[in-house]
Amino acid sequence: MPVLAKAVREIENAVARGQVTTSHHSRYQAIALLARQERARVKADTEMKDGQRDNLMRRLDGVGQILAQIAARHPSFFNLLQEDAEVGEGTRRWQKEMQEAAGVAAAEAEPEPQESEAPAKPDRRVIPQSVISAQLANPFLVPDYSAAQKPKPVGRLVGWDLVGPVLNAFEHPAPGAPACMELPEPRDLMLPPDLELMAHQSKVLAAVAEGHRTFLLADEPGLGKTAQALLAAQVADAYPLLCVVPNVVKTNWAREAARWTPNRTVSVIHGDGDGIDGFADIVVVNYEVLDRHVGWMGEHGFRGVVVDEAHYIKNKKSQRSQQVIEVSHRVRRRIARPLLMALTGTPLINDIDDFRAIWEFLGWIDDKRVGDDLMAALEASDRTPADHSFYPAARQAVVDLGIVRRKKVDVASDIPARRIADLPVELEGAAGRSIAEAERKLADRLVGRYEAALEHRRTGLGNLGADGIDHDLVRRVAEREVAESDENATGDNVFAMVRRIGRAKTELAADYAAQLARSAGKVVFFAKHLDVMDAAEELFEARGIRYTSIRGGQATKARTEAIDSFVNDPEVKIIVCSLTAAGVGINLQVASNVVLAELSWTNAEQTQAIDRVHRIGQVEPVTAWRIIAAQTVDARIAELIDAKAGLAARALDGADDDEAATVDVQVETLVSILTEALEARVAAAV
Repeated sequence: MPVLAKAVREIENAVARGQVTTSHHSRYQAIALLARQERARVKADTEMKDGQRDNLMRRLDGVGQILAQIAARHPSFFNLLQEDAEVGEGTRRWQKEMQEAAGVAAAEAEPEPQESEAPAKPDRRVIPQSVISAQLANPFLVPDYSAAQKPKPVGRLVGWDLVGPVLNAFEHPAPGAPACMELPEPRDLMLPPDLELMAHQSKVLAAVAEGHRTFLLADEPGLGKTAQALLAAQVADAYPLLCVVPNVVKTNWAREAARWTPNRTVSVIHGDGDGIDGFADIVVVNYEVLDRHVGWMGEHGFRGVVVDEAHYIKNKKSQRSQQVIEVSHRVRRRIARPLLMALTGTPLINDIDDFRAIWEFLGWIDDKRVGDDLMAALEASDRTPADHSFYPAARQAVVDLGIVRRKKVDVASDIPARRIADLPVELEGAAGRSIAEAERKLADRLVGRYEAALEHRRTGLGNLGADGIDHDLVRRVAEREVAESDENATGDNVFAMVRRIGRAKTELAADYAAQLARSAGKVVFFAKHLDVMDAAEELFEARGIRYTSIRGGQATKARTEAIDSFVNDPEVKIIVCSLTAAGVGINLQVASNVVLAELSWTNAEQTQAIDRVHRIGQVEPVTAWRIIAAQTVDARIAELIDAKAGLAARALDGADDDEAATVDVQVETLVSILTEALEARVAAAV
């Protein structure tokens, strides 16, 4: 390695000085051939320790990157990297010289790996055999530096911390601020028979045809983002294409790829990827196994990466987010202008910071600094964060990088309207009394925590409001309660209470779904907990109603059969779905009624569930029936998630919604319980 590194640096210096000779070409080709041989040797050496192998592979990557940079600056070197390039006598002499300098005999330097040999697996990372075959079939798949890197802009913004101000520009936009980049008019595109695109879909493809390559495709759910992404890769010729998706929609992505791009081969990665086709045009992998494949994906030559349900990577500290960002970084380092698309109908779940990981995947920011393209746009605005006018300009600059946000009402007016109808139910008998008692105990415990904290605080009573309540302390008590509560535990914490309410509502919700199935046709029944799903299915069984279900942990085949039977069999009237396992990536528009037996903690999850039905292809008005236990914490949660619905609208659509939309629903639920209990005590003391 030291010999190769020294030799490639010497050629790099010669190119920089403009003193390239025939000898340099021969030496360059010899370095490339020896680097290839060394890579094959390292991969095939089963005795080598993992750490040593990783170190050598990184160093070989460095040599390969410099070779590519040399070729980008001096195109005459590219021909030497072709598989059928002629190897002259000068190249062979350089090879022998460098082998001797490294103390390696020529005969030992050219071992060809056998088909049965595979690299060792460091930790969980693997390299499927088919991928190795694909890499060996095209050993000189070099990085693409055809578009020279732009010089980094230098101006008045150097030294400014810009990521925070740019995010703030989305948190407080002017009413009516544009949420979508300007898109060109649709162009004609050859599609498979019997398939058509809507105008809003075609506009994105027209932008790709004009050269745009990064997109945060944040259309409302149901507007055909999957088709847009797959066809964008075709327009950009961004193959091979990597699609990172939730596990529950892997099969659907393969189906959609075969449907929209039937001339392209598709391969789905399961587990270690033993069955993957390394030569496939489209590779689909789920988040859960991505960690095993990050290594080879960075070297495979992917020219496009699509991340579906991109809000899955909102937490930058999660391994899932870090792995997606690593893949993107390595692809962008090797390919000059890859197609990068983040797909999500709900880009914001809790906070504006949810944008960070998605923007970093797209290359718009890099950890704590803005990317070069965004910096250039900000510099062009001739403003700094000290200027009020900086913020609308910064927001527009990010939107122009590739944010695409359309609403159904604007671009798909032929999709029938949807509405959410609340059905309050009274919890009677022992179950109702038990839940009321549990709520009372929870409120008493929160009051006890509040009073204990108030008694021991050092600053006295200075923060008490006009109502005699310290609202900052109320929130801190609520936050502590949530942090210490186990969502799967029993007892009187808020999670256990919500679960008990869900069980208590089950019979009422299932009964209503059964009535809808008999009178209005197919019904999608959503619940959060398995015991609620089980109880509902028992009622449907007793009523003689045929049903199927989608649950977490379900085998792919069983899941596909469940969806197909609901969609295609007129006798299957109800599909019982897990909110978390079936809330994304499936098409159930054969139904027009949705029953939400349990409430989610986020409006985004609720919206995703409803939009399994309210999407392109729906021909009837959609109604989502929320079953809400009256006079319980259930009603509070419903109000809070409705208030929170404005977050994405405010950030992306420029709507002027209430600031409370950003609060955490779990904390705010407890805040309301504690505040109400304290107000009652204050009133009683007067």
